[in-house]
Amino acid sequence: MNGILPLWKEKGMTSHDCVFKLRKILHTKKVGHTGTLDPEVEGVLPICIGRATKVASYITDAGKEYIAKVSIGRSTETEDAQGATVSRDDSDKVISREQLLEELQQLTGEITQIPPMYSAVKVNGRRLYEYARKGIEVERPAKQVYIEEIELLDEASVFSGKDVSFSIRVRCGKGTYIRTLAVQIGELFGYPAHMESLVRTVSGNFTQNDCKTLAEVAQLMEERQVDSILRPVEDVLTEFPRLEIDPDLLESIRNGQVLPAVQLLQEHVSVILTYNGQVLAIYKNHPTKIGLMKPEKMLLSNE
Repeated sequence: MNGILPLWKEKGMTSHDCVFKLRKILHTKKVGHTGTLDPEVEGVLPICIGRATKVASYITDAGKEYIAKVSIGRSTETEDAQGATVSRDDSDKVISREQLLEELQQLTGEITQIPPMYSAVKVNGRRLYEYARKGIEVERPAKQVYIEEIELLDEASVFSGKDVSFSIRVRCGKGTYIRTLAVQIGELFGYPAHMESLVRTVSGNFTQNDCKTLAEVAQLMEERQVDSILRPVEDVLTEFPRLEIDPDLLESIRNGQVLPAVQLLQEHVSVILTYNGQVLAIYKNHPTKIGLMKPEKMLLSNE
C-alpha cells in the first residue's frame, strides 16, 4: 500500500496516536505523519504510507492554514486554553476593528517568534516540554517564520469587555506557532493573551474537504475501498519541474548515481526525473562538483 491519506485528526489524540491506530487499521507498519498537531487541535493531518513516507518532509515544509480563536485578557503557561494562568488583566478593554486590523497587519510577513516552553523544539538535545514539565526555564532560540496572511473572521466593529475574543484565519509557512502568534497579538495591545482554540484547515495541497476520520478510514478498509482515498506521491511534488529520462539512464538512477546536471537545474533548485510517467527520483545540483547533479530523494518503487 502506497500513497498519502488525508486524515482529519480529531481532538484528544496526538499525531502519533493517529499513526498507531492507522497501522492497525491498514495492516501496515510503514506509516508516518507530516507534522505534529497538539492533542487539543483538530484538523488536516496528511499521513504517508509505504513509499510515500519518503516525501513526508515536503508536506511538513509546505504552507499551512489555520482558524484560531484568540482570547485577550489572560496568558497561560502553554499559550493555549489548557495551560495554567500566568497573568490576568480584568480591566475593561475596547479595541476597534480598525485597531485590530492594523495590529494583525504588523504581524504579517516575516516575523520573529520564540517557541513556547511547552513545545517539541529541542534545546541541548532535549525537547522544551521536557524542561517545562520539570519546572526548568531554558533560553529558547528565536526564529524567523513567515505569515502570508491573517484574516479577521469576526464582523464586529468593536471588541470590548474584560475578556476579548475573536477568530482569525492564518496562512503561514513552516514552523509557525499559532499559540505564540495569539500571545503576540495581545502584546501589541499591552494585554496578556492566549489561543483559545485551533483548527488546521489546509496542509500543503490537502484541505479539510479531502480528509477522512479514523472511523471513516476503518469503514473504507472494511469495504476494501481505502485505495480510493489514497493520493499519489506526485500530488505533493507539484512545485518541481519534471523531466522524462532516456532508457539508458534508468539503471544509473536506480543506483542513485551522480549524473551530468540537466538544463532545468539552471533555473530550479530540484528536478523530478520520470520514466514512462513514473517518478523515479528528485535530483539537485551537486554541492561541490560543478556541472553534476546528485539524488536528493530516491522514490523508485521496487514493489
